[in-house]
Amino acid sequence: MGVGTPQYILEAVEAGIDMLDCVLPTRTARNAQVFTPDGPIALRNEKYRIDFDPIDPDCRCPTCRRHSRAYLRHLFKAKEIQAAVLGTVHNLFFMQALMHSIREAVGRGEYPAFKAAFLDRYGAGQNSFRNADPVEEDPT
Repeated sequence: MGVGTPQYILEAVEAGIDMLDCVLPTRTARNAQVFTPDGPIALRNEKYRIDFDPIDPDCRCPTCRRHSRAYLRHLFKAKEIQAAVLGTVHNLFFMQALMHSIREAVGRGEYPAFKAAFLDRYGAGQNSFRNADPVEEDPT
């Protein structure tokens, strides 16, 4: 228990662990950090102020289908509780999709290749969630 980053989940699965539980997807969402296939992003960053793309253009979660990074950033900056809710919806959807993909890869006997490809895209195998997309100072 307590395993939460995609990197740790992949390591745990490789070690044979098949039950995972962690608050990380909700805790990070409350702090404006969301998961993407290219690594986590911090939605409070200034660069998202006029970014009208969804968190992940390929994601089918309700948050990504209806809201932009700019809107979510606005909600976080305004300290609206809806920001944490929308971020949590996305992060949980991301984790469910990751686990689905892991199960399929294991079932096909292709887990090592899946893990390597995921980590290459997610952040070149970085070990820390905090290392990706650090929060920038925002003058607003």
